[in-house]
Formats: sequence, C-alpha cells, structure tokens
Amino acid sequence: MSNSINFKRGLDIPISGEAVRKTGKAIAADVVAVKPTHWRGLLPRLLVREGDHVLAGSPVMADKTNPDILLVSPVSGEVQSIVRGEKRKLLQVLIKADGQGESVDFGAEKPADAEAVKAKLLKSGLWPSIIQRPYGVVADPAITPKAIFISAFSSAPLAADTTYTLEGRADDLQTGLDALGKLAKVHLCVKEGAGEPFSSLKGAEVHTVSGKHPAGNVGVQISAISPIAKEQTVWTVPIVMVAAIGKLFRTGKVDLARKVAVTGPRAIDPQYVEVPAGVSMKSLASFYDNSKGDIRFVSGDVLSGENVGADGYMGLFDTQVTLLHEGTERELLGWAKPFRGKFSSSRTYFSWLCPKKKYDMDTNTNGGVRAFVVSDVYGKVLPMDIFPVYLVKACLARDIEKMEQFGIYEVLPEDLATCEYVDPSKNDIQAIISDGIDYMMKEMA
Repeated sequence: MSNSINFKRGLDIPISGEAVRKTGKAIAADVVAVKPTHWRGLLPRLLVREGDHVLAGSPVMADKTNPDILLVSPVSGEVQSIVRGEKRKLLQVLIKADGQGESVDFGAEKPADAEAVKAKLLKSGLWPSIIQRPYGVVADPAITPKAIFISAFSSAPLAADTTYTLEGRADDLQTGLDALGKLAKVHLCVKEGAGEPFSSLKGAEVHTVSGKHPAGNVGVQISAISPIAKEQTVWTVPIVMVAAIGKLFRTGKVDLARKVAVTGPRAIDPQYVEVPAGVSMKSLASFYDNSKGDIRFVSGDVLSGENVGADGYMGLFDTQVTLLHEGTERELLGWAKPFRGKFSSSRTYFSWLCPKKKYDMDTNTNGGVRAFVVSDVYGKVLPMDIFPVYLVKACLARDIEKMEQFGIYEVLPEDLATCEYVDPSKNDIQAIISDGIDYMMKEMA
C-alpha cells in the first residue's frame, strides 16, 4: 500500500476566527475538571473526597470494571467539589489548583517491553488516552491490537496547528512512539508538507495525508490503511497524548499542559494559550465578551466538539476552544436571498464565487428535522468505503445485522460530522451513530 494518501472527498468549512501563530501569557488555571463522561462505557468509582489534597498524577477515579484503569488529576491542589447528575451519575470532579505544580514521581526510564509500558501507563493514569476501536472505548490492557494509529494533525475547522502546538517537543514525541511501539505496530499519519517536529520521528510507519476534512480524522485514515473488520481491534492515541506519554517516560511526571487554540467568530484576538488539561471557560475570559449571554462555548471544533457552556471545562484530549454566536434569530425567506453572504456547500448561495472568503457562522441550522432524503450528498464529503445513509437508518432501526453490514465497526460519531453538516434533513447524525454504538455494545456484550 502507498504511504501517500490523497482523500478526494471531503469539505473544508470556511469559518472565521482562526488562531494566529502566537502564544499569549500562560494561564494559571484556578479550577480544572476531570470528566469521566468523556469515555464511552467507563464506569467511574471515586477515589477522593472533597477537601482531599492531590498532586498532578494522583488517582481521582478508577473504572469499576477494570480497577487498574485510573483517571488522574492534571494539577496539584484540593478537591473542591464532586458534581453529579441524574441518578447520582458522576459528571466531574473539580480540583482547585494551588499553583505549586507538584507531581507524583513515577520514575524516568526508557520504554523496556510491552508489560512495563502497560504498567507505567496504568499506574500514571495515562492509559485512558489509548482509545479502542470498534466503539471508541478505553483500550483493554489484556489484548493486543492489530495496530495503533495516530493522526498527527486535525483538518477540522479552525483546528490547532500541531506543528506549532508541539514545537520543540520532538523528544517527547519520539519517546512516546517508542513506548507505544512496544505494544503494537504504530501507523503515524502526518499532513502533507509537515516539517518538524514530525519529519524526524522514527519507529512508526509514516503515511503522508492530504485532502479536505475529515482527512485528519484517525477513523478515516484507518479506513484507507487497514479497515476494521468484525472481531478485529485497533487502538488510537491523540497526538497531544503521545507527547504526554513521552514526557512521562522521560521525566517520570504527568504533565498534561498544552497549547490551546482559542478560535471562532466570537473570539477576541484568536491565538494560542498554554493551559493545563481540563481548564475552565472562565479562565479564558480575556478572549470573549459574553455580557449578552449569546456565546456558545465549544470544547473542540464546531463539528464534533462538546457544548460545555460558559461554566464548563475543556476535555482531556482537546487542543481547541471555539466561540460561536448562538443563532436564535429566525430569518424570513432566507433561502430566497442568494447574495446574502452565507456559505453553502451545495452552491445554493453564490459563496462558491469567493472561495477564499471566511464567514462569521453561528449555530443556526436554518431549518428543522425532517425525513431523510436519499441522495449522494453524504458520499461527497465522506471519504470512506461505507454507505452513510443506510448506516444511519440501520442505527435508527436498531438492526444489528444491517449496522454491521454498513460499517458500524469502522466509525465513531466524529467521522460523520461532515455528513451532519451537509444533511438537508437536519438530522443529528452524530447522536444517531452514538446511540447505535451504545446499542451494539449492550447487545453484543
């Protein structure tokens, strides 16, 4: 198979508010969150109480089904509160940082063998950064996957530039790859034309990827390199966590700080800022004006990120915050105004005459949910060898045989985010796929 992959199908969404390549003053977070809801299928058991003192790397929760899998604190400080939802579901643990930066010392060492690497990642709480496909759950330490896949870039709208966010961290990345290479063969997908810190990395099969979004999605890359069949398993690791794993082995410390891109049409002076994982939106208050309460705070990108709200917190894997205007306004006969300065992927408006223009997009869907329209619009933006319309319908019908036939093992909700964006029926396709995966896990257990 060629190590150069060019995806000819996809869609780049021209939204304004891209972060410039500069980093503002580092933000010392006041309160950070550890959110078990980020992991599908994880059943958290609390290991701390309110008022407990923790260090960076101290265990906060464990998985009930596998107690060796831990979630740890990203900072040193005091457990401020434990937030629960309906039926006492554990939503997040809030930790008030003390600014001391103290960390548990797990010991610096070179990656030795698979068992040593697993033991260190489990003990340090970095094992949950390894996600298992199918289904997108925390990887099972007891199995050996077909391969490990890492995407070194994101093609999502306004995504952080990893050559900038990971600048100067080549040693961490290389050590992380060496550690993961002890577990299984590693495939590393880099953006065409990417230089340092990726051009000098060794110990992985490197694939050069080009094309429109979702070219940077690891699920799309897997489908082009080695599609997942029934009863096969692969692991994936976000590139930011590869660097964290490498730093763990190099220094013995858990360091989850990273450069985050603050982006979006409502961002003031979009740029990068260095923060710990799980930082609050309030810590980024200098980047927005929410006096009218009309901003949507998205941890991640506009297509598949999480709407966390003004009082919310970033996810562990996220390197981007997107600030959007809540589109609550209704426009009369908007479809009859082709020159009104809006973007259309189907040439409904004349935006195709200005291919370099960026648009101040909001959250308005410009229509309500209606019956599915069978067309080729989804296939034009999804470069995978599956039938997205039929897969979604199979999920709605909860037809396991059809779900398997049409590719449920190959996808996670984020892989169909572009289909959701262009869907003329305004269906929440990612939620439908997510529900389908949950049903598969329940019925196939």
